[in-house]
Amino acid sequence: MDPQVVEIPPPVHQKPSRFKKQKQTDLHDVIDLEAGGDDLLVPTRSTTITNDPESETLKKLRSFKQFDIVVDTSDHHYVTNNSSMKQNRTSWAKKIQKEWKILEKHLPETIFVRVFESRMDLLRAVIIGAEGTPYHDGLFLFDVLFPSGYPNEPPLVYHHSRGLRLNPNLYDNGKVCLSLLNTYDHGRENEKWTPGVSTMLQVLVSIQGLILSAKPLFNAPLIGFMSGTQIGEALSLKYSEDTFIQSVRTMMYTMKNPPKNFEELVVGHFYSRAHDILASCKAYMEGVQVGCFVKGGFQDVDKGGRKSSDKFKAGLLGYVKLLVQDFEKIGVKDCQKFIFPTSPKQTPLKKLFTLCFFFLGLIALFLAYSKFSIALF
Repeated sequence: MDPQVVEIPPPVHQKPSRFKKQKQTDLHDVIDLEAGGDDLLVPTRSTTITNDPESETLKKLRSFKQFDIVVDTSDHHYVTNNSSMKQNRTSWAKKIQKEWKILEKHLPETIFVRVFESRMDLLRAVIIGAEGTPYHDGLFLFDVLFPSGYPNEPPLVYHHSRGLRLNPNLYDNGKVCLSLLNTYDHGRENEKWTPGVSTMLQVLVSIQGLILSAKPLFNAPLIGFMSGTQIGEALSLKYSEDTFIQSVRTMMYTMKNPPKNFEELVVGHFYSRAHDILASCKAYMEGVQVGCFVKGGFQDVDKGGRKSSDKFKAGLLGYVKLLVQDFEKIGVKDCQKFIFPTSPKQTPLKKLFTLCFFFLGLIALFLAYSKFSIALF
């Protein structure tokens, strides 16, 4: 599957249809909706643990509903904001119930949603990072508030970042930068939230397909033009390496502190994907580029011979040891075989090469910023 292909959900005003392939361009591109076309293309959830009889953990994972109505709102980011519920307008409630029906029927296999019986204004979603990206196999948590002005106003979305900056458009303070949410300053008018047309399903699929993408550095408005250039691709690889480290840290935090109503998903997901996650880490430490390792082999390996940096390999090694400990705590076996005995050392020549690319990248960014500033004035 092309990592630049974005899955496109069916529109509200049409019957369920197949997803249309669409190339990703800029982050702020709106996911258009169109019926017919190719076979349904959605990220699939797979289980590759061991040949042992199915454990209770895997049974719970398989029975975990993609959409469900629950009660506990205690750790929701917007739980103290109840201004929408005070209005309690019938038309507002019907709009949200319509969103529930769309989500229940059309969610991709790798997005899970919980809504709340006593708080219709709240929603929580967990998105699984797709193969071919530095986010693969990670679980990313988003809390949603439907404001009193909904659907004339877009929903408010908060990313549980754990204080980490995982993407140019996912801030460490939880802000999600996306045209569809009217939070992306560089987006075009026709890409913003459209009352009566835009849906919560579109928002979630856009986050998964446009933000949690194969080369997240190019989501930044002043960097996208460097895609395909030697300097741009080198900077992108460095950013993806850092992003994968942050994603691994997020995995460990999530296992230690699973969000309410998703505890069984967290344990089951990492129990089932542990060996694949560790195998990818091993491949990266052997030099494979981040995002190229997928289940069963490699994809899109750089023809120019670029490999993961020694600094990244050394940093990842320490996190792999901690990751193995966390996997073993949830019952995963045979994890030790994925640990490298020693940390790879960085040669003086490679250090010089890395520094050269770093300073060239800074110069390119400075020139891009100068060009953008001149255009403004």
